[in-house]
Amino acid sequence: MGGDIKYRDINKDGAISALDRVPIGFPTIPEINYGFGVTVGYKGFDLSFFFQGSARQSFWLTTDGNGRIQPFLDGSYVGTGNDGLIGQNAVLQAIADNYWTESNRNPYAFWPRLATYEIANNNYRNTWFMQDATFLRLKSAEIGYALPQNLISRLYMNNLRVYVSGTNLLLWSRFKLWDPEMAGNGLGYPLQRVINVGINVGF
Repeated sequence: MGGDIKYRDINKDGAISALDRVPIGFPTIPEINYGFGVTVGYKGFDLSFFFQGSARQSFWLTTDGNGRIQPFLDGSYVGTGNDGLIGQNAVLQAIADNYWTESNRNPYAFWPRLATYEIANNNYRNTWFMQDATFLRLKSAEIGYALPQNLISRLYMNNLRVYVSGTNLLLWSRFKLWDPEMAGNGLGYPLQRVINVGINVGF
């Protein structure tokens, strides 16, 4: 129907079939995983950080009932039980802002036509829903300061260090809708950014 994903006749036999399926994208498991970090100190200050990343990986937006980002599917339909509600409650803002309708027949809309049932035609792996999972993340960082020994000795301490640390602080990725490590399910529970402030005291 209008607003559905259209597929290319790769072998030009006049029909869209399994013979038109070809490899697309990269594997869903990254071909490259990497990380690097640095620890430096100067006088009483210390700084450490660690970056983590992956490359040559693709994922696909999960458009079927199990994916949970397809809006307006009943809970009983997608196997989550009959919650008494008609249609899934959560709708991604990206879908609400840009989808195909009869009044907005944009062939490049982010989401195809909406329906209260699963549209099998749109669930085949395709380049429209294919995403680049490459990312670089500042996984952890910490900055601290140890007070001079001549100062803390007056407080009968062996050491006193204050610090600020954090995890999952920054992320660089071409994919902007959610954390690419969540892959195709944008309604899953994301990685949390955590910031800690602390004091290490030794007597």
